[in-house]
Amino acid sequence: MGTIPVYQWRLAPDGLATFRQLRARGLRPGGQPVVAQLERPRRRRGPLVAYLYRVDLAKPVRPMTAAKRAALERANAARRVCPTCRRDAGYRIPSSLGMCTLCAYPGGGAA
Repeated sequence: MGTIPVYQWRLAPDGLATFRQLRARGLRPGGQPVVAQLERPRRRRGPLVAYLYRVDLAKPVRPMTAAKRAALERANAARRVCPTCRRDAGYRIPSSLGMCTLCAYPGGGAA
């Protein structure tokens, strides 16, 4: 197994992009391997790492189908229903609480 090149922050050559940069251009890696690594130093912790892909091998993002959109809407709706009171909270239920804020804090005062 070979090692991949490591570039410092803002010094990556043209023709390489991170996943987010590809997505902003309407592209995806498309199964290609990571060709390089980008490191951004931080003061008290290890560096932030981003993987780089070749732009010329990237493929266009697949379009959202009606079935995928419907499945995504159902999944998001299920995350809004409180398992305790079975009401739609109107927001995504925090996983830290596991229930809506009205059920988590019945006295009315949050935290």
